[in-house]
Amino acid sequence: MSIGETACAYAALILHDDGIAITAEKIATLVKSANLTVESYWPSLFAKLCEKKNIEDLILNVGAGGGGAAVAVAAPVGGAAAAAAPAAAAVEEKKEEPKEESDEDMGFSLFD
Repeated sequence: MSIGETACAYAALILHDDGIAITAEKIATLVKSANLTVESYWPSLFAKLCEKKNIEDLILNVGAGGGGAAVAVAAPVGGAAAAAAPAAAAVEEKKEEPKEESDEDMGFSLFD
């Protein structure tokens, strides 16, 4: 990320956090008040992004990668279909995750 891109991203987050409408002028004002210089197109790009996307969703989904790649399986022919059915059922089974212990189970808490 360039300095201009980072500065505009932080300015947009500040405006969102304060509940102020995110516009190119307000982003430019915040960047200028931080004594930074950015290319003139960065504030308008971020303002357009913020118009189209919900900032709250972007914040909550940081690090959430895109969907996994779809697995294509060729349809078996003839008698192989019956043999392939149990194998497909085994793939669909989900692993059960172990239950995490809570602080109550340990007999102490963070705020004792």
